[in-house]
Amino acid sequence: MLCFIKIKKLIGQFLLPLVFLFLFSPQALALNLISDEETESFLQKIIQPIFKKAQIPYNKNKIFIVDDPSLNAFVSEGNFLFIHTGTIIAADTPNEIQGVLAHETGHILGGHLISQHIFMQEMQKVNIASLLLAGGAAAASGNGDVAAAIALGGQSSLMNRYFQYRTEQERSADESAVNLLTQLNQPTNGLYDFMKKIQKNNQLSGIEEIPYFRTHPVTQERLAFLKNHLSQKKSENAALVNEFGKVKAKLIAFLSAPEYTFRIYPLNHNDEASLYAHAIAYFKKLDIDASLQKLNQLISLAPKNPYYRELKAQILMETGSPQLAKNEYLNALKLKPDSALFKIAYAQAALETQVGPNELNTIALYLNQAVIESDIPLIWILLSRTYALQNKVDYAQYAAAEYSLKINQTKVAEKQLEKAKKITNSAQLKLKISDLEQRIKNKKSNL
Repeated sequence: MLCFIKIKKLIGQFLLPLVFLFLFSPQALALNLISDEETESFLQKIIQPIFKKAQIPYNKNKIFIVDDPSLNAFVSEGNFLFIHTGTIIAADTPNEIQGVLAHETGHILGGHLISQHIFMQEMQKVNIASLLLAGGAAAASGNGDVAAAIALGGQSSLMNRYFQYRTEQERSADESAVNLLTQLNQPTNGLYDFMKKIQKNNQLSGIEEIPYFRTHPVTQERLAFLKNHLSQKKSENAALVNEFGKVKAKLIAFLSAPEYTFRIYPLNHNDEASLYAHAIAYFKKLDIDASLQKLNQLISLAPKNPYYRELKAQILMETGSPQLAKNEYLNALKLKPDSALFKIAYAQAALETQVGPNELNTIALYLNQAVIESDIPLIWILLSRTYALQNKVDYAQYAAAEYSLKINQTKVAEKQLEKAKKITNSAQLKLKISDLEQRIKNKKSNL
């Protein structure tokens, strides 16, 4: 199930184009994030060994896929890691993704986020000083052009310093990436190959000569370093290559027009990746019969693949067959029982059908497991509905309060908690309510 979530995440200022740093200094960007079990599972196989070698704690809830066609990946404070769909689609091999993520891990290892914050504070002080100087010059001369010239000169100097500083950080991250990949006995060629793609993309975009607007400056120098550290060619893990091919096909098909998908994956191609792309493209064209036919073909070819079952369930759910969708989600869960997203999707489908007490217990169990594994707000809404159907009104109000807090509706959450407190006799729930009250209090004090 490919889900799109528009979310605001705090990210380090250095990730913004430099012009915005000095004009606006925004603290947050709105990102369109994609939540997809299959893609996240693939990325986990790539990044987890890198983090382990770097001795960085791995948390799958800190890895995000950004719906953006540009070639980019970045990290933010708290070791959150973001990778653009454009990067995944542009890569030709898993090793290229591995190289990109090893580079971003290098930024974490180098403490670049903290040092960047300190550097930017110093830069802002210098910038304010240059503006004050410009104001004084204008007052003394009575000429606004003098002030403008001084201010622009100061900005240019700051930009040059920033560019030089970023260059040093990128070189350091490249060195860390090469070291990490070498320690993992993985080739460094993927990072070199992907950097060549970035260089070509920059040249085609006309920004090669405008370093201020490049996220990764001095591509030519970085290529020279990486070329000197190329590994001996090794065959990549066949299973990972196959998995990557299907992930890439899935993203292309979901994010592109069906006509484009059929050009990239012609209908006379019958490999799994192509059939997968065909099924999604037909779904987007609303040719549901053709889509399901392709999916049934895939399920026959790979009966142990949970993602084909998941997609079939999604199509059935979105075309008004929740009972059939529920059964397919259960089939997917049998193949991948640890999937929080599968549990959420099953609960959502099941709650659209007639459910008895036993199934409500199963839904509540799955959703409570999903809460531990994921922080998607939807879980709490589904839990609230489930508890209400079980006549557990106190638990339903508590779950609704958790949801309200997740979406920053603290006043609504407080009212819902008050209702839960008045009617509950559960000692366990009282503890949960007390914990949530403290979190609301902490949130309000930080505003």
